[in-house]
Amino acid sequence: MTSPILTPASEHTVIPAQRSPGATTVAVDVVLPVYNEIVALEPSLRRLHTYLTEEFPFTFRITIADNASTDGTDQLAAELAGQLPNVRAIRLPEKGRGRALRAVWSTSDADVLTYMDIDLSTDLAALLPLVAPLLSGHSDLAIGSRLSRSSRVVRGPKREVISRCYNLILRGTLSAKFSDAQCGFKAIRREVAERLLPLVQDTGWFFDTEMLVLAERAGLRIHEVPVDWVDDPDSRVNIISTALADLRGVARLTKAFLTGALPMTELREALGRDRLAEAVPGTSRGMAAQLIRFGGIGVLSTLAYLLLYGLLRGAVGPFSANLIALLTTAVANTAANRRLTFGIRGRHNRGRQQAEGLIVFGIGLLLTTGALGGLALAVPHAGRPLELGVLVAANLAATVLRFLLFRSWVFHPRRGSA
Repeated sequence: MTSPILTPASEHTVIPAQRSPGATTVAVDVVLPVYNEIVALEPSLRRLHTYLTEEFPFTFRITIADNASTDGTDQLAAELAGQLPNVRAIRLPEKGRGRALRAVWSTSDADVLTYMDIDLSTDLAALLPLVAPLLSGHSDLAIGSRLSRSSRVVRGPKREVISRCYNLILRGTLSAKFSDAQCGFKAIRREVAERLLPLVQDTGWFFDTEMLVLAERAGLRIHEVPVDWVDDPDSRVNIISTALADLRGVARLTKAFLTGALPMTELREALGRDRLAEAVPGTSRGMAAQLIRFGGIGVLSTLAYLLLYGLLRGAVGPFSANLIALLTTAVANTAANRRLTFGIRGRHNRGRQQAEGLIVFGIGLLLTTGALGGLALAVPHAGRPLELGVLVAANLAATVLRFLLFRSWVFHPRRGSA
């Protein structure tokens, strides 16, 4: 069979799929975003196609979304689309995984739109549990989670730490409740995508996170599937540049929510599910209100800390004064935030929360002690004003981290209700 040839174009070029005999509608469109994947494309595509043909109970289409490859991946994709039924190829002239997904999902006629990484790191057995709740209407989006307790994951410690820290940041800053924003294994119902995609600005790796956060804020249901996942040692993702882009995306979304720049009320009214009659205690306060209360308590705690440190510094050395002042104010700070910031009353879990608050205190102690040690090395005879200034800066960093840990760990409502 003569394979179609893609030609450069200002807009994306589509090689349509050859439908199987009798197929009239497509239930699931599986998108494979690719960039310079000429080695991995064919074996992964054939493996996926065999699985969907022999084991998947719904009609399907595979879409290869090439975003500006320069190694001939686009030509190979066109050839494979000509050889395999229910496979199509799309060529985009610009890079960006988010851009590729938007281009395909915005024009797809399938009931459920999904994507997976071309390396097929996620076990394909998780695909049916991923899409079934969306096809039934039970859920609106679905994600594969490598951080679920029942997931089985093989990857290096660096990626493990980065992934968990990133999701901790999402929980602390954007109140995200989903467990794994970065797993390349997600699905969305088409009618939901039609409303969400125009609001998603990112065209790269933050695309997934932004879509999930908007969906969650709109009151949509996100289904999570524990997956078996094996890290691809040949991954060419630049971790540092991706992490920086993600942090910029988090800052942009945080600003948009605080300023009301996004039409979340209208989106919730159009798509959101009905709220339960009663909320779990301690969950009614939004992040903005919590930040205000936490900030006020933090200011008072810092003033109390400086006062204690100044009083103790004349009797003991700087490290001992720092330890005593921090410990005293940490206990009071945890108690005040427990009641005033997170709205928790009574004795239930109070001991655990104070113990965990002390762990957070220990992290703050490391930051401030490290700052004092660094000052001693850099400026051996630093005066008292410089010493206090360094401690204030270190305490500000410790305060930000303390809020994130309080919100996502110590006083998380799910732990309290459990």
